[in-house]
Amino acid sequence: MMKKYRYPIFASLAIAPLILTGCGSSASPEASGSADSLTVVDYYNNDPDKGLIGDALDKCAASINVTLDRTVVPGKDLIQKVLQMSSSKTLPDVLMLDNPDLQEIAATGGLAPLSQFDVDTAGFAPGILEAATYENEVYGLAPTVNTLGLFVNPAMLAEAGLEAPKTWDELKSTAAALTSGDRYGIAFSSIATYEGSWQFLPLLWTNGGSEDDLTSPEAAEALALQVDLVNAGSASKSVVNWSQSDVKDQFAAGKAAMMINGPWQIPALSEDPSIEWDTVQIPINKAGQKAVAPLGGEVWTVPQTGNKDKQAKAAQLIECITSDENQLALAEARYTVPTKTALSEQYVALRPEMESFTEQVANARSRTGILGTGWPKAATQIYTGIQLGLTGQATPEDAFSKATAG
Repeated sequence: MMKKYRYPIFASLAIAPLILTGCGSSASPEASGSADSLTVVDYYNNDPDKGLIGDALDKCAASINVTLDRTVVPGKDLIQKVLQMSSSKTLPDVLMLDNPDLQEIAATGGLAPLSQFDVDTAGFAPGILEAATYENEVYGLAPTVNTLGLFVNPAMLAEAGLEAPKTWDELKSTAAALTSGDRYGIAFSSIATYEGSWQFLPLLWTNGGSEDDLTSPEAAEALALQVDLVNAGSASKSVVNWSQSDVKDQFAAGKAAMMINGPWQIPALSEDPSIEWDTVQIPINKAGQKAVAPLGGEVWTVPQTGNKDKQAKAAQLIECITSDENQLALAEARYTVPTKTALSEQYVALRPEMESFTEQVANARSRTGILGTGWPKAATQIYTGIQLGLTGQATPEDAFSKATAG
């Protein structure tokens, strides 16, 4: 039975570029405190995530003989909280970060490399290790991650005598065929925030484009796909204003036959048994391409508090919460994907509906892997270019040139 579920908004989607200095010198006034208790800060402030993560933390704390003092803050407030704690030298012993934020925090010297504590990082998906790495050191690990896929309504496809699209041409023709009355063939989010950039990355990356060269022909082709879908009437012009939650609402209401979205929408869709859905990987442009999607999820880190004993215990807590057992348990409960690819088969047996997302994670990339701390600027250019293209203010060939020119 599916549980009612509210996934936390990705903190990175609303965070302005970070301006952090001096974290590395922020030794806690409790640097000499006992290592039998740890402070923890994360942004899982809504149930069931709050409770599920809390239970996993408590179980791990008991296994290493420590007690936890956990603070949860809304996702939009986490980085401000980190800034405040840094300035007051009260950084927690364990800090959870949205994965695109890790490199900016690590660059300040505020985090300890996990190699200092001999934490084994073998077997984790390359994308999440890439996100958690700064200057060749891994600073955090995630028990589970998420990504994007294509949700389809099987009944609508069957009625039209169609199958789920696998290529961009099939996506356009299928979306056109499924568009009828007040129903669009497909919905996606192209809102002018990092959320719109996140949704565009599968098209950009799968087509061979890159965030460090947005004026490439591959980037223009990716934007042209979205423009074509809107101009053909297969997608609503409102995609420029829709969040991912809005997209889910359109799909759930039967006003979109397909949508690009993430697995955190599954519990909400499953609450209504009349909603038919299935998921597949996001289509590729040309034969031979591999679907590549962005990697979402949170990493657990050890801040530089100055208390070596507590840091060592904090690293043990992170090892525990990212253990195979906890990866499977948290992924099953939260509709996320284990970060160790060797667990994929076992996980899909537990959650068959997560198969396409699990396959996608194996090839998923981090948003900070190429540009590192330069990602927020590129993300802004991406959603700006998308808005220019979809509102007709620029052609797909010129949109990103205008966006990058400011």
